[in-house]
Amino acid sequence: MEQHYKLFRVKELADNDADFIATLAEAFLEEVAPDLERLKNAVAAEDYQEAYQAAHKMKPTVDLFELGVLDTLIEVQDWGKFTKKGEDITPQLAIVVDAVEKALAEIKSDFNL
Repeated sequence: MEQHYKLFRVKELADNDADFIATLAEAFLEEVAPDLERLKNAVAAEDYQEAYQAAHKMKPTVDLFELGVLDTLIEVQDWGKFTKKGEDITPQLAIVVDAVEKALAEIKSDFNL
């Protein structure tokens, strides 16, 4: 439990309400999984605006669950925001994808979702 994510901020936000914590974990799964796919597709298609929007939307949740990749996600976001043509962002994307996928799997398991 809490190997690829941390609940400190979540518990603080939820005032240690177990039901609310579970609701936030469920929201993480429902929101972040499709946003991650959207981000991967946008980077692959070099759709800078879509990559920016997807990464920007993921930031608060990635930060709240403390996945440890916020700065890397911001690099991906800025790649899209500033249309950094010719810059290979795939190494940073791979770091974000790995962290988010591990957190998704662990949260599913930990919360029986």
